[in-house]
Amino acid sequence: MSQKVSFTDKKYISTLIFVTSLFLLWGMAITMADVLNKHFQQVLSLSKSQSAFVQFAVFGAYFVMGIPAGLFMKRFGYKKGVLFGLSLFASGALLFVPAAYSASFGFFGLALFVMGCGMSTLETVAHPFVASLGDQRSSDQRINFAQAFNAVGAILGPMIGSYFLLRQHLPGSRDLSSVSLLYGVIGLVLLVIAVSFSFVRVPETTDPHAAIVPVGREIEASTATSGAAQADAEAINIDLAPEKKLIRHRHFVSAVVAQVFNVAAQAGTWAFFINYGHEVMGFSDMTAANYMSVFMGMMLAGRFIGTFIMRILAPNRLLAVFAAANVVLCIIVAQKFGWPSYIALLLINFFFSIMFPTIFSLGIKNLGRHTQQASSFLTMALVGGAVFPFLMGRVADTAGVANAYYLPIICYVVIFLFGARLYKVKP
Repeated sequence: MSQKVSFTDKKYISTLIFVTSLFLLWGMAITMADVLNKHFQQVLSLSKSQSAFVQFAVFGAYFVMGIPAGLFMKRFGYKKGVLFGLSLFASGALLFVPAAYSASFGFFGLALFVMGCGMSTLETVAHPFVASLGDQRSSDQRINFAQAFNAVGAILGPMIGSYFLLRQHLPGSRDLSSVSLLYGVIGLVLLVIAVSFSFVRVPETTDPHAAIVPVGREIEASTATSGAAQADAEAINIDLAPEKKLIRHRHFVSAVVAQVFNVAAQAGTWAFFINYGHEVMGFSDMTAANYMSVFMGMMLAGRFIGTFIMRILAPNRLLAVFAAANVVLCIIVAQKFGWPSYIALLLINFFFSIMFPTIFSLGIKNLGRHTQQASSFLTMALVGGAVFPFLMGRVADTAGVANAYYLPIICYVVIFLFGARLYKVKP
């Protein structure tokens, strides 16, 4: 019923490998910030709502940097966009050294903001970059594959962060030397990666989203019997080079809204995961941080399993199923049933796994020349992660961290609606 589509072309393999490694880098940095959140609560005597400023600085940078990063990418191309993002990322990490010396939470906020600008630039560039490395009909698979390595980084982040920041922390200590050492090394590593990539030859790419399907290749969507076939049918039946304004593409607008709520749920759930383990389960901070690596391992498993399931089930349908599952799991987490609730908390990340890349790839479908601009807005949607942890932190401070997990239910309902109906591309 549909022609078999390759994952990528041979000429793009080395480029795909490098760009995929970028997903690992910012995944590690984001989850390490969740450990940093808990560390600042201890060392700087912050409440949960105050420590949520860590997430505000990082995800707020995504909102600020989204459009400038997109314009930079459009003007200078993918490679220079990557180099610009790595430079900002490294600069922010190196700012942790003077911030630790001054012991100023505001200075740390500045460093986190600059890091966030770098990560925002990398995400803005990397997603359409990966999507361009082959046929558009397999872009969902490529983006989810790359995001699987983002999950690997998310596993490494808590492990590295807990080892350096929590392992030898003494109650009442205000020593920040471990923070300075950790982020100083990260900054130097990022600079080495940037220099190395500057010597990599990137083959010329043709944006598959701008390609026009020849007349006569129509496929009836009603005859599609698998997720892949349905995706082929939808992609081929829509003009891939529309002339209408970006804001008039309703599936894109819906994707931006869904992504705001998606990242809000992610940031809030991750920010207080260690607090839940400590306060509800009675774990030490170190043990709770180690379980966070298991938590991120669930996301890695979900990415690989989800990518496989998408071969037989349409990505939007899988998205809706996973969102519905997380509504149920959040309710169980809030009940404080002990291990059953904690297992439910771990499983949230399994079902969360495919949400960001799937919403992103569905949002940029069939946008033609608007694809890069759309990527900027979808990256800016991470601003949801800047606000939501404050709300969850306020509930956690007043009603307990378990009750804070009722709030993400709102987010998963919005994601379910996008996957069930609002994802559809309209001519």
